Amino acid sequence: MSHLPDSQRVVVTGLGAIHGLGQTADTFWASLVAGKNGIDRVTQFDPAPFATQMGAEVKGWNVEEHMDPKEARRNDRYTHFGYCAAKQAWADSGLDMATEDPDRVGVVIGSGIGGMLTYETQCRKLHEQGPRKVSPFTIPALIGNICSGIVAIELGARGPNFGVVSACATGTHALGESMHMIRRGDADVMIAGGTEAAITPFAYATFCAMKAMSTRNDDPATACRPFSLGRDGFVMGEGAGVLVLESLEHAKKRGARIYCEIASYAATADAHHITMPDPEGKGLGAAMTRALKGAGLTPEQIGYINAHGTSTPYNDKFETLAIKRVFGDNAQKLAVSSTKSMTGHLLGGAGGIESVICAKTLQTQTLAPTINLHEPDPECDLDYVPNAARQVAGLTAVLSNNLGFGGQNAAVVFKAV
Repeated sequence: MSHLPDSQRVVVTGLGAIHGLGQTADTFWASLVAGKNGIDRVTQFDPAPFATQMGAEVKGWNVEEHMDPKEARRNDRYTHFGYCAAKQAWADSGLDMATEDPDRVGVVIGSGIGGMLTYETQCRKLHEQGPRKVSPFTIPALIGNICSGIVAIELGARGPNFGVVSACATGTHALGESMHMIRRGDADVMIAGGTEAAITPFAYATFCAMKAMSTRNDDPATACRPFSLGRDGFVMGEGAGVLVLESLEHAKKRGARIYCEIASYAATADAHHITMPDPEGKGLGAAMTRALKGAGLTPEQIGYINAHGTSTPYNDKFETLAIKRVFGDNAQKLAVSSTKSMTGHLLGGAGGIESVICAKTLQTQTLAPTINLHEPDPECDLDYVPNAARQVAGLTAVLSNNLGFGGQNAAVVFKAV
């Protein structure tokens, strides 16, 4: 039992997801459980000159089916994704602003990079056509807080509202800070998550220059292979995951359907290197330990971890070490999977969409797999739910990790209610 009163316990009542594997939370989840791969050759630009030529794109997407066309033109693709996922999550929650106090409803949707496509497009106009051709909507479209603002304007939500930027830990930080706002009494309801649309030429050029992404262009479907021997880098994904959080007291009063409780969250820094995780997993280990303590759980009570699992040589090995550091002998009994093997890496959107996955995991008692795991790295020797989903029983608590450039770590714990 939680030591917190219901007014401070925070639950998940709505889910929204936009991804190439599904443009609703349910269709997205069904694809994951089926082990489908969302990674293919990039189609949004000609990838031939790039060292990496694949990504997990949102295809068949027409934002004007979900957003006013004029408003859509004024906003970046990253905002399109986050806005639509937020609208889904709000509808899924059953909340109605007509019966809510708008000052008690907030929005925190983060993006690690923001409007990259807008930045590239308007820079090209500047250099090719001159400064007078640059759009007056450029700054509002590219800044990383604008998705939260647009969602608030749509719903009339006047509570706490800002963006979070912590690279690939962004979505988890957005959720965790939103949880704290409800616990502090700053809001009854928060719409929180992460969104990203960085499958663009400039973003690819920069990540290729870092040699961070996989170059298995001959077989995109197997390029992202977390915890496998021979993994050679991450694969970019795009999309958004957004959740509606509210106090348990508020949810009970309105008879809401509850997916799970967001029981705790912790944030730490490696203070080690701008891109490489701590080799001993100390920073991530501290985040997991603090998250467990905040949730009032022992390591033995966690049944599943949705790993950061990027398919980079360092991350997967160091994350495995961190899990062993925190869970000790119980690490070998844990199920751990990297859904990035199917989704690609959504950068700032990763924590949002992976929290949607955790909520669905508890709801369905099903673990999504790590696909492409046919030749495990001997240094990655945990149970990574290889290649096929797994039905379980009695799963009551799960944990999700995300790590960002700059050494920023976030861990969040979800519990059954």
